[in-house]
Amino acid sequence: MKQEKIIELLRNKKAMLEGHFLLTSGRHSNIYIEKFRLLEDPILLDKICKQIASKLLNLKVDIVLGAAIGGILISGGVGRCLNKKHIFTERVNGNMELRRGFSIKPSDNVLIVEDIVTTGSSVFEMIDLVKKCKANIVNISCIVNRSEEELDIDYPFTSLLRLPAQSWEPDSIPDWLKNIPITSRGRTGKINE
Repeated sequence: MKQEKIIELLRNKKAMLEGHFLLTSGRHSNIYIEKFRLLEDPILLDKICKQIASKLLNLKVDIVLGAAIGGILISGGVGRCLNKKHIFTERVNGNMELRRGFSIKPSDNVLIVEDIVTTGSSVFEMIDLVKKCKANIVNISCIVNRSEEELDIDYPFTSLLRLPAQSWEPDSIPDWLKNIPITSRGRTGKINE
């Protein structure tokens, strides 16, 4: 799927919103990607997962790892497309953990799949978790990478769409954005929320 087609899809599904948004990271942005507008459509979800998986067919993957909540649908779909075990992290007291009997062995080759990446904080948390398990990270993939700058990730990183979107710390919001009422969308249970 070409970048332009994905942007068109986001707009048609009303998943690319404009306004003043408080992001999960605590930063503010004038653009928000409402991933659940994409994930609610099972045919589209399957198509997105197949697109991500098609970029990773040459990798040796044992486990596909995602993060609750939206990341579960994407990582589970990619795991299904690759016919690989899928597990996910959950937040406990603000920290990402493996629960429900999930585990990663030192010999496992792990594919991390995320939905939308802005600052990469959830990705970095999953990287740390996999490193603590002494497993191998083979790739990190997402639907949309909206980070302003390239993330400092020491692993291959792929996305279906690269859509750099500005975001600001609360003390550096531009005046034009301050005049727009704040909308707070999805929350993940991070401590800084």
